Amino acid sequence: MSQNYSQLSQAQRYQIEALCQSGNSQREIASILGVSPSTICRELKRNVPKRGIGAGQYRAEQAQRKTILRHRNKPKVIKLDYQVKRYIIERLTQERLSPELIAVLGRKEFSDFVSHETIYKWIWACKQSKHREDADYHDLYKYLAHGRRRKKRGNRRDNRGVIPNRVSIEKRPKAVDKRRRIGDLEVDLMVGKAHKGALLVITDRSTLLTHLNKLPGKEAGKVKQTICRRLGKMEKHIKTLTFDNDQAFAKHEQIGKRLTAKTFFTRPYTSQDKGTVENRIGLIRRFFPKGTDLNLVSRQEVARVEQLINNRPIRKFNYKTANQVFSEKLRL
Repeated sequence: MSQNYSQLSQAQRYQIEALCQSGNSQREIASILGVSPSTICRELKRNVPKRGIGAGQYRAEQAQRKTILRHRNKPKVIKLDYQVKRYIIERLTQERLSPELIAVLGRKEFSDFVSHETIYKWIWACKQSKHREDADYHDLYKYLAHGRRRKKRGNRRDNRGVIPNRVSIEKRPKAVDKRRRIGDLEVDLMVGKAHKGALLVITDRSTLLTHLNKLPGKEAGKVKQTICRRLGKMEKHIKTLTFDNDQAFAKHEQIGKRLTAKTFFTRPYTSQDKGTVENRIGLIRRFFPKGTDLNLVSRQEVARVEQLINNRPIRKFNYKTANQVFSEKLRL
């Protein structure tokens, strides 16, 4: 009858050493110890040196020492217990953090924490599961980021009217592209369901610090007032503002004069010209999905989301937050 592989004790290792010195074969040693021949074969392969002092000889004491060291360095199996699951759910559903960021923060708050791969696998397994104990976790996958925002084609005709005295992004200073200094801002609108309501989104290219405001209307005058009011206290740090060609930004000259900053415009229907703010809008959409009537969203909720995304760890900054990076650059 075949025998299964089993762990060897220290006493058994001393038996193996003695039997090897007596000239017994691996199969004979396995029979005497009552273990599988493959167990003896594996033990000898791991612990018989091929060169140097003691080459070709099995030493029980050395084999035991290597086994203890191997088990000590073996990665721990970390289980998804109730406490860890609640932590993941809270970070995912309330703060809209990705599994990667949850794993990074979890390792700071727990002595051991699961990897982001484990979190992904658990979420998708719950979606597929028919077990009653997984029912409460079935919809967690909906909080994961899916796909990308649809980009507009650059060859479409722009019918939104001509903005007076607009300066193309192609004439913007090259220093802006380097993202080293603070104060080069990208500005965009995030529009709600059926064009009801809008949020003004302003992102610093260097630090990703984002300002988020609920607009009283999308008319150029109201947009100008909101931008100037929000950025007025930091005007000495502002160098450039980059807009798209929406008529909401038609009063860009007045904005630039008030903030003593230069204004530039993207090429029509080329969203990558303001990819930084587009990326932030993608993140904001995790809190206010498409189809949300932004007129029904309170200013307090908008302020809460702004605080969450500016205190969110960012991988490109070695998991510092936008607030931390901005503060550091202010001190330079």
